[in-house]
Amino acid sequence: MKEALHPDYVNGDYSRCFVEKFFADSTAATPIDKVLHLDTEIMLVDDPVKRVDNMTMAWGLEARVPFLDHEVVELAARVPSELKVRNGGKHILKDKSRDIVPSEIIDPPERLLPGAGACAICVARFLDFVRDVLNEPVARQRDIFNSHTWTACSPTGRRTNPQGHSKLWQVAVLEACFKVTTSIEMSTANASQTSDLQHRRDRGRM
Repeated sequence: MKEALHPDYVNGDYSRCFVEKFFADSTAATPIDKVLHLDTEIMLVDDPVKRVDNMTMAWGLEARVPFLDHEVVELAARVPSELKVRNGGKHILKDKSRDIVPSEIIDPPERLLPGAGACAICVARFLDFVRDVLNEPVARQRDIFNSHTWTACSPTGRRTNPQGHSKLWQVAVLEACFKVTTSIEMSTANASQTSDLQHRRDRGRM
């Protein structure tokens, strides 16, 4: 996000400061365990678990995640850190599952990406949405994002890598939040002014 914002709105690396403080306060003994501690308390709760909950509850469902059972989590936390990352990660889980789970599931072949045509359609629709959000006059007037961001949203900026798409998505969501918040604030202000005007009129009739 720092790379996308106008310099006037960048005054510190808050994410790095947050992680450094979290690591300093963590009682975990190794760097790997500190990262997993951060993932467990922050990332899991605020990202994948929250998204699963939002999507399932939207359809009247309630999901359960077996690997997040507290006894499983507590056992995993006691596993030495070097075993957690051996052989590409999940070493113990994979090793103990080989007698009951097919090897093609434990060690799946490289997954093929969708066809180029499907990718092109998805990318085009994604960028169209981002451009619609960021090219509105009110977004330009806010002048929050730097020139590189606007260039990425131009017709010639269509070819961006997946990481670039992620950054553009974050920018579009931020601008959309600004739009919604500003709309709510304006509606609240208009309602307040209308109420005050009505109150003065009522007093004038008394």
